[in-house]
Amino acid sequence: MLFLPAAALCCLCSGLVAMAAELVQDDLTLTRRVGQSVSFSCGQTYQCDGAYIFWYQKKEMETFRAILDIHRKTSKIDSNYNHPQKADFSAENTQNGCLLKLNRVKLDHSATYYCSCWKIDAHRKRYHIFGPGSKLYVTDEQVVKPVVSVYPAASRVHLGGGSSLLCVASAMFPPGVRFSWKRQKKNGPLEDVPPAEGEQVELREPGRSASIMVVHRLHQDTYRYSCYVKHEGGTVEAQTQETQLHVETLSKTAEDGHLSLQLPTSSFSVSELPGSEVFQQSECRVKLLCLLYTVLTLKSLLYCCGLSLLMVLRNKGPSTN
Repeated sequence: MLFLPAAALCCLCSGLVAMAAELVQDDLTLTRRVGQSVSFSCGQTYQCDGAYIFWYQKKEMETFRAILDIHRKTSKIDSNYNHPQKADFSAENTQNGCLLKLNRVKLDHSATYYCSCWKIDAHRKRYHIFGPGSKLYVTDEQVVKPVVSVYPAASRVHLGGGSSLLCVASAMFPPGVRFSWKRQKKNGPLEDVPPAEGEQVELREPGRSASIMVVHRLHQDTYRYSCYVKHEGGTVEAQTQETQLHVETLSKTAEDGHLSLQLPTSSFSVSELPGSEVFQQSECRVKLLCLLYTVLTLKSLLYCCGLSLLMVLRNKGPSTN
C-alpha cells in the first residue's frame, strides 16, 4: 500500500500536463505580506459541463487538497472537505469565472492554488480540466522584474533551413515566469509564430529560466523575433536584431559583428554577440540543457512505470498453487 499514493500522484501530475491547463489563471505568482488580502482568479469557466468550480491547494512535497467548491449559478459554497484552513477561504462568482479569496494571509498559506471543473467527452465520460495554477509567496521580499536577453542558440543555420533563438530570464523575484514569442515582418504587425513553423521548449533551473524557439522553416522575408516574459512585476520584452531571409548561393560571411550563412534557398543573418567563442559556448549550453531535459523526462517515466509494476506485483502476491 505504500506505493499506491505515489503511483496515484504520478498519474495525477501526468494528467495535469496532458490536459494542458484548459482553464485560465492569469496570475502565475502572487506575493503578499502577512495580514494582507489576496484573490486567485479562474477564467473561461464556460468550458465546464459540471455545475461546480473546485479549488485545490498544493504545497511543496504534499499532494493536492480540496479547499471548497462553488456553484456556478447559485454561488453556493461547499467547504465540507476537511481542509485545515477552510475557514480562511471564501469564493465568489464573476462575469467570466470565479475568485478564491483570502482576507488575511498567513505564512502557512504559501502554496499553489488550482481551479478545476468537470467536462464530459463524446462518450459521456467525465474528466477534470485544470488551470495552470497561481503560486502564493508570503514574504516581505520585494517583487523584482526579470532581466531578459535573447541570443542565437546556435552559431549556424540548421541544414534543413531552420534556426534557434534562446531567451533567458534571470535575477527576478518571484522566480515564476511565462514565455511567449512573436515575430514581425518589416513594416508589418506583430504576429504569433505559427506552430508549424516554430516550436518552443522551456528549461528552468534555480535563478533563471530559458525558452528556446526552434524555427523550423525560413522564408524569403525579413522578420524580427520578440520574446515576451510575463512576470508578476510586469511583462518584459526582448527583441532580436533583424533576421534576414533571402535567396542566395551557398556562402559564409562575417563582418561588422554579424554572422551570415547563406543556403541555396535561403539565408539567415542575425546580430550575434562578439566573438565566435561565445557562440560555441551558447550552442554547447543549449545541447546540454536539452539533454538534461530529455534525461529528466525519461527518469520520471521510468519511475512511474517502476512504481506501477511494483504495485501490481505486490497486489498479485505469492502463488497459492
